[in-house]
Amino acid sequence: MLIDKQNSAGTVTRAAIVSLALTTSLAAAAEQDVLEEVVVTATLRQQSLVEAPVSVTVLDTKTLRDAGRQHFEDVLSSVPNLTYASGTSRPRFFQIRGIGEREEWQGAPNPSIGFLIDDIDFSGMGMPATTFDVDRIEVLRGPQGLHYGANALGGLIVMRGRDPEEQFGFATEASVGEYNSQSLGAVATGPVESLNSAWRVAVQEYRSDGFRKDTYLGRDDTMDRDELTARAKWRWRPSESTTVDLTWLHADLNNGYDAWSIDNSRVSLADRPGKDAQKSDGAALRVDTSAGSLGRLTLTATMSDSNTDYSFDADWGNEQAWAPYTYDYFDRQQRDRRSRSFEARITSEEAASPHGLTWVAGVYGLDVDEQLDYTSQGVYIDPFFPEYSGSTDKTLNSDYDAQNLAVYAQVEAPFSERWGWSFGLRGEQRDADYTDRRTGEGELTGIDASAKDTMWGGQATLYFDPRDHLRWFATLSRGYKAGGFNLGEAAQVLPQFLPEYLVGLDVGMKGQWLEGRLYADVTAFYMKRTDMQVAISTQLNPGDPSSYLLYTDNASGGRNQGIESSVRWRVTEQLELGAALGLLRTRYSGFRPDGVTDLSDRDQAYAPEYQGSVNATWRHPMGWMARVDVTATDAYYFDVPDLDPEKNNYRSNSYTLAHVKAGYEAETWAIYAWGRNVFDEDYYTRGFYFGNEPPDFANKRYTQLGEPRQFGVTFRWEFK
Repeated sequence: MLIDKQNSAGTVTRAAIVSLALTTSLAAAAEQDVLEEVVVTATLRQQSLVEAPVSVTVLDTKTLRDAGRQHFEDVLSSVPNLTYASGTSRPRFFQIRGIGEREEWQGAPNPSIGFLIDDIDFSGMGMPATTFDVDRIEVLRGPQGLHYGANALGGLIVMRGRDPEEQFGFATEASVGEYNSQSLGAVATGPVESLNSAWRVAVQEYRSDGFRKDTYLGRDDTMDRDELTARAKWRWRPSESTTVDLTWLHADLNNGYDAWSIDNSRVSLADRPGKDAQKSDGAALRVDTSAGSLGRLTLTATMSDSNTDYSFDADWGNEQAWAPYTYDYFDRQQRDRRSRSFEARITSEEAASPHGLTWVAGVYGLDVDEQLDYTSQGVYIDPFFPEYSGSTDKTLNSDYDAQNLAVYAQVEAPFSERWGWSFGLRGEQRDADYTDRRTGEGELTGIDASAKDTMWGGQATLYFDPRDHLRWFATLSRGYKAGGFNLGEAAQVLPQFLPEYLVGLDVGMKGQWLEGRLYADVTAFYMKRTDMQVAISTQLNPGDPSSYLLYTDNASGGRNQGIESSVRWRVTEQLELGAALGLLRTRYSGFRPDGVTDLSDRDQAYAPEYQGSVNATWRHPMGWMARVDVTATDAYYFDVPDLDPEKNNYRSNSYTLAHVKAGYEAETWAIYAWGRNVFDEDYYTRGFYFGNEPPDFANKRYTQLGEPRQFGVTFRWEFK
C-alpha cells in the first residue's frame, strides 16, 4: 500500500510538472506569436501606435537591424510616401507626400520636413542619420504644425538612439562588403549605482570606396565614404519622480562627391572630383520631473554645430574630353550652421480630471545661425568663335540668423466610452536677418534683408474605438512654413518669397486582429496648399554651368491627396510578413513659371504616384534566419515639370529593388550574409535638365544613379 501511494504521488507530481511545463511553453509560444507593442514618442504625449491619431511609421530596432545596413537611406523606401532628393553622398533633403526641399544651393535654411536626432535639430542636414545602435525611427506624415511648427509643414522624422541599461553589457559589430566596404562598431552600457544612474557609449566607423570609377584619374574612390559616428548617453534618477537624460552626438562624414557623367553612367571623367563632408557635434539635455498637481514637467535644451564642405567638378570632364575647347569649372560651398533650442512642456496626468480631460502646454524657442562661403571659378575658350569665350570668378559670403518663438497647447477628452476628441493650437513668430557680399565680373554687391512672419497652426481630431485595439479617426490640421530669401544671383530674379500654409484632412483606421498577431492601418488624406513654395531652375548664361540657378517662387496653391497603408502579420512563431503602400496624386494651382504656360495639370516634384514594399522574415528556433525586402517606386519629376509635356525630360524612371539577408543567431553572437539591389537595377536618385556640353550647350537630361548590386557579411557579438 505504501509503495502504491508513493507511486501514485510520484505520478501526480510528474503530471503536474509536465502540465506546468507545457502551460509555460504554450504561454511563451503565444507571446512570441503576438506582435510587440509599438509606442509613438514623437507626438506631444506618448501613445501606442493604434491610439495615435496620425499617419505614422515606426521602424524599431529589429526592423533597422533586419532590413538596414548602415544608414537611414537603406530603409527609407519602406516608409509610404517618403522620398529623398540626392545630389549628395547621403540623403539630406526629404519629401513627405510630395512636400520638401530638393537642395540647398545658396538658400538660407528653411526646411519643410523636420528631422531630429535625439531631440537635436538636423533639419536639412540629415547626413548623420547612421543607424548603428539606433533604437527607432518615427516618420509622422502630414502637417505637424502643432508638434514642431514651421519646420514640419509636410511631416516630421525623429531618430532616437538606444537608452542606457541598468546592467553591464558590451557589443561589437563588423561588416565587410564589395567596393572595399568595411565597418566596425562597439557599444558599452552599464550602471553607476553610487549615482543612481546609467550610461551608454556607441562608436562606429564605416568606409567604402564607393561604386563609381574615374577613368581619367585612374581612381575608383572619388565617391568614397569615410563616416565616423559616436554617441554617449547618461541617465540620472535623482529621485523617484525625476529623470535627467544627457546626450552627446558626434558625426564626421568625410565623403567624396563625383556623381555626374556626361553619358549618365557610373564612369566619371572629372579632373577635379569634389567632396561632400559634414562634421556635426550636438548635445541634448532633457529633464522630466513632477509638476505637482499640474502633472509632469519636461525641459529640453539642445545645441548643435555643423560644418559642411560641398564641392564638385562643374564641367564633369577634363582637358582631353573637351578638346579642342577649354572648358573647366569648379564650385565649392562651405557652411557653418549653429543651432540652439529650448522647450518647456507641462503634461497633465492621465485621467487627472473627473471627466477624463488631459492637456499639454508648452513654449519653444529655436535660434539658427548659418554662414556660407561660396566660390565658383572657371573658364571657357572656344577656338573657333572667340567671342563666346569667357571666365568666371565669383564669390558669395553670407550670414543668416533666425529666431523662432512658439507657444502651444492641446486638450483631449472622451465624449463617451468609445468616442473622444482632441484639439490643439500653436502660434509661432520667426524673425530672420540676412546679409551677403558678392563679387563677380569685378563688381562688389550685397544684400541686407530681414523678414518677420507670425504664423499659427494646429489640429482637431475626432476618434471612435468600436472595440479594444481598434481606432477610427479624422484629423483636420493646419501647417505653416516661413518665407525666405533667394540669395546670390537668384535674388536678381526674385529677392524674397512668401510663407506657405497648408490645410489637411486625414481619415484613417488602425487596429489589431487575430489576438494581436495582425496589425494594419490605412489613412486617406487631402491637403490644400496656399502660396505654395516652388523651387525653380534656370540657366542665365549657356556655357557657364555656374549660372545654373535654383530659386524659390510662390505658386498660388497646390493639392496633395492619397492613401497610406501598412500591414504586419505574425503568421506563425517563425514567420512574419509586412507590407506598405503609398498612393499619391499632386497638382499645382495657378502656377505659370514662364508667365504663360499653366502647370495645374502636372505632378509636383518628387511625388511618385505609387510606392510599395513587401517583406518576409523567417526565424527558426535553432537560430537560422532569412529576410527578403522588395520595394517599388513609380517615376516622378525631379523638379518643376517641363513646359513641353511630351518631353518628360525632368522625370526619373520607375524601378523595383530587392534586398536579401540570411544568417545564424546564437545567444551571444550572430553572423549574416546580405545583398542589396540583388538584381542590379539601374535607378535615379537625382536629375537635372540643362546644357553642359560644348560647343552648343544643348539642354539635356542628366541623372545621378543609385547604388548597384552589393553583397557583404556582418558579424555581431554581445556580452551581458
